[in-house]
Amino acid sequence: MELIALLKQELNEESRTTRKMLSRVPPEKFDWQPHPKSMTLGRLASHVAELPGCVAMAVDTHELDFADNPYEPKDVKNTGELLDYFEESLKNAKDGLEKIDVKDFNEPWTLRNGEQILNSYTKYSVIRMAYSQVVHHRAQLGVYLRLLNIPIPGSYGPSADEVAF
Repeated sequence: MELIALLKQELNEESRTTRKMLSRVPPEKFDWQPHPKSMTLGRLASHVAELPGCVAMAVDTHELDFADNPYEPKDVKNTGELLDYFEESLKNAKDGLEKIDVKDFNEPWTLRNGEQILNSYTKYSVIRMAYSQVVHHRAQLGVYLRLLNIPIPGSYGPSADEVAF
């Protein structure tokens, strides 16, 4: 299977799990956080929802400069808005994968803050990093939900909440 087709397949597979996880985030707990240094539940869930959009950013740009583009997290008010935000981000990722050619995967992509280069990657590395970040922060979201006694959906098989022991 071609690499872009594999990336599309993985995006679709991971999006099913992410959608299930985001659907369980209760808006009345958006302000909850497990520790003062941790993101709130709403902020973390919104971050999970926005991350697929980084695929399109990697395809459409050659850098992200925080000095010119200060990060502004999206303020979602409820679970429906959260899921809509995820679907929009996911559509942008899919559109990006439709546009890119494998030969563009090795093009450089830079993360910077003004003159300070934070890191340099290839476009392919940024796409893969976006996928990894979704999985990483989705797992973090699962811990938050567990601490709130909200049943966790399975990711790569059933969760402890979905099987009887």
